[in-house]
Amino acid sequence: MTVSQSIARFVHELDIDRVPPEVAEKTRVCLLNGYGIGLGCHDTPYAPVARRAAIAMDGEVATGATLLGDGRKTSVAAACLANSALFHGRGQEDTCGAAHLGTIMIPLLTALIESRGYPLARLMPALLCGYEAGGLLERAYAGKTTPGGFRASPLYGTIAAAAAAGKMLELSETQLAAALANAAAFSGGILQSFADGTDEWRYQVGVAARLGLVAAELARAGSISAPHAYEGTAGLVRSFAKTECDADALTAGLGRDWAVLRVTFKPFPVCAFNQTPVTAALILREKLAGSPIKAVRVRMNPYETGYAGMDAVGPFNSVSGTLMSIPFCIAATLLYGVPDMRRMLTYDDEPVNKLISGIKLISDATVPTLCCKIEVETADGRTLAQDQRMSFADYSYDRAGVSALIRRIGSEQAVPESAYNRLEAFVAGLPRGSIADLVQAFALLPRANTAVA
Repeated sequence: MTVSQSIARFVHELDIDRVPPEVAEKTRVCLLNGYGIGLGCHDTPYAPVARRAAIAMDGEVATGATLLGDGRKTSVAAACLANSALFHGRGQEDTCGAAHLGTIMIPLLTALIESRGYPLARLMPALLCGYEAGGLLERAYAGKTTPGGFRASPLYGTIAAAAAAGKMLELSETQLAAALANAAAFSGGILQSFADGTDEWRYQVGVAARLGLVAAELARAGSISAPHAYEGTAGLVRSFAKTECDADALTAGLGRDWAVLRVTFKPFPVCAFNQTPVTAALILREKLAGSPIKAVRVRMNPYETGYAGMDAVGPFNSVSGTLMSIPFCIAATLLYGVPDMRRMLTYDDEPVNKLISGIKLISDATVPTLCCKIEVETADGRTLAQDQRMSFADYSYDRAGVSALIRRIGSEQAVPESAYNRLEAFVAGLPRGSIADLVQAFALLPRANTAVA
């Protein structure tokens, strides 16, 4: 079978009641994290921009999907654009390898259920199918596509969204294969906004969600789609990854090597690649005990140091620049401790900018991804070192861990405890309950910060 046919068969046959318990539970935890981080993003500026664009394009739709935290309703596609931007507002969403698939699929599936009345029981299986489809391609090819300038979230997220939407729509196996082929034809997305410190990446996830829905709807309507969309001579793999695709080898792990189990969560509002450097810097901060810093050397894997924006040293004028910059994140953490959004939005801090000039970033292939080595030279001649070895498992929190994370963020952002109580009850009750309960959790947010004309 072709790649699209194999994934389609897997998606069509997946039964959430028959997957390993840890897989089902991780899917539930991903939902809690996605919605919970979204609540904590209510006062970030990106959702208002996307809401204005959404309403300008599709207008208000009384029977449509809610702009979460805003209250108005619009089309499913427009809600995807706005709500994905909301969920992506802190840059603290889940990560499957290098792709933020939850910010794409969760708003899409929520909007479909609310607007079209699909059973809530379809939410978790559809979400799991999307993680598996998008995660399969991300794991195999992100190491080649990311250095080529393509962002994993829109590239593989469009595929994830098509699989998730196709499962939600209960497409046939043939239609699912067409939807996945369509997604391959529509996907893409570049990384330049990280290098320039601009905002396009905030909206790429919503566009990927919309394209995934388009891919599924076209398939349902009868589109004729390339069967070799992935492994063909001009297919996705050769076009983006510049390599050959063995269809059988690629899809052999479906249903056994679960991508959702690789999904990680972010304790800090910085790039996924900066989570470990911040962790290491916090440990070094304790060792320093206030000693003046002369110089810092940071060794990380070339895949991470080569990602757009990671080596930026300023001057900074947007959080899109600071959250990506390894030197900024380390300098801010060494000087002030755990980074919060206020710290990430402070661009003119003289001590931080001075320390950045003394940080040397070294690409070192012997350092695994998600790890780093930091050496700090003090003004009194000492050298303090931290070799921070971490893996996916260190950031793969259980439900209690995610609950603590999202509530900590909520305490920083003035989110009412009642919103998290309602959210956690909704997630715990699945597949029972009502999508209105979830929408109501977002309605409890401070409206002065969310309503946009």
